[in-house]
Amino acid sequence: MGTLLAKNADLVVTMDGARREIPRAGLFARDGMIERVGPTAELPETADTVLDLGGHILLPGLINCHHHLDQVLTRNLPAGQNTNLFPWLRAHYRVWSSRTPEDTRTAVIVGCAELARSGCTTVFDHAYVFQNGCRVDDQIGAAAEVGVRFVVSRGSMSLGESKGGLPPDECVEDEAAIMADSGRVIQRYHDAKPGSMVQIVLAPCSPFSVTPELMRQSAALAREYGVRLHTHLCETLDEERFTLQHNGLRPVAYMETLDWVGDDVWYAHAVHVNDDEIRLFAKKGAGVCHCPSSNMRLASGIAPVKKYLAAGVKTGLGVDGSASNDGSNLLVEVREAMLLARLKMGLRPPEGPETVLSTSDPLRAAEWMTAREALEIATIGGAAVLGRPDLGSLEPGKCADFFTLDLNHVAYAGGLSDPVAAVVFCAPTAARHTVVGGRVIVADGELTTLDLPPVVAEHNRNAARLAALSV
Repeated sequence: MGTLLAKNADLVVTMDGARREIPRAGLFARDGMIERVGPTAELPETADTVLDLGGHILLPGLINCHHHLDQVLTRNLPAGQNTNLFPWLRAHYRVWSSRTPEDTRTAVIVGCAELARSGCTTVFDHAYVFQNGCRVDDQIGAAAEVGVRFVVSRGSMSLGESKGGLPPDECVEDEAAIMADSGRVIQRYHDAKPGSMVQIVLAPCSPFSVTPELMRQSAALAREYGVRLHTHLCETLDEERFTLQHNGLRPVAYMETLDWVGDDVWYAHAVHVNDDEIRLFAKKGAGVCHCPSSNMRLASGIAPVKKYLAAGVKTGLGVDGSASNDGSNLLVEVREAMLLARLKMGLRPPEGPETVLSTSDPLRAAEWMTAREALEIATIGGAAVLGRPDLGSLEPGKCADFFTLDLNHVAYAGGLSDPVAAVVFCAPTAARHTVVGGRVIVADGELTTLDLPPVVAEHNRNAARLAALSV
């Protein structure tokens, strides 16, 4: 793979143990792994690839812990614009079940390209409707065309309407077939080594779309092979009512009965939890993925992210599906995560005569979500959630995954007294460069790995065909 030198950045944000922010600095990488990080004067002078980053800030690549790339095909469908989760799902299930392998390719490329242009270097994808010959293999092949680091789930739904579930019967799969394909995908694609470009996760969709038997079998298979587990949990109060009605338990307690609370598990959303459940996540090592834009879009609620962080719960960030977000921009989510945490603090009932938002009390001042905390969630937090100690920070021995932003952009004008905070407080801009494993996949704001406009045109034709099915 050769060597790469990134030099002369105005500031390098390392996210290492000391949280160093190094001025006039860069990094040197060999064969996709970082060898040195520091002031430019202390780095080698030459490399196979050289990026001169004067005027840029350089940050660790952002890690997207929850996405449904197939939903890039169904952005902004009228039937799903003004509803919350359950009716929104019902408006989309049959459309998603019409997806073809050709649709998958363009959706994954478009979504990953959009993510890469927002500074994202590692993408987790959760597809769970597999009809018409669609397979996880399609997603893996398309992500490789873009060049992102890919963590992909063999998702599943097996509990149709006739058995008390939410999805239509024609959108679910036979459980024996799900388990057989899950084993096949793990054996063929999962790479557990540091620097891996592809890892597999097993991800039954949700408590209202799979049976307890499938949850238990998936957990057993995942642990046999040493892969991680993922599902939606505690996203809405509708889900809570479902598990109370069908299982007599709140969602987290239901997960406990299935052996689904552990350090190899993470949950998407995790909005509606109580303090005891947060402590359980921390004790068992379970992680959560915060999806701020989607949770606002579907009026799901505000996840207690500051409580998660205070309790030591592994916390990452995700864009969620592009049909419940309508975008795939992870830097936007960093900003929304910070703002939503502040909103949640402001909505808390006052505990005394002083205002809730007063910073005169050090304990209350500590409740503010800072810009740096939001960036930590999107980098080292995401790495912890995915079980990837080789990602999330810029230090020797880790993957050379990073992105840069042009601090001369008009969006940052007047905000450079603190460039790191400006990345979050100011309007998000597109990455100037995005590098994955030492390979430049975005240069000067444009994707380098493939010709994107023809893919976009094909994708729009695919999306229009599917949109016609929703009318």
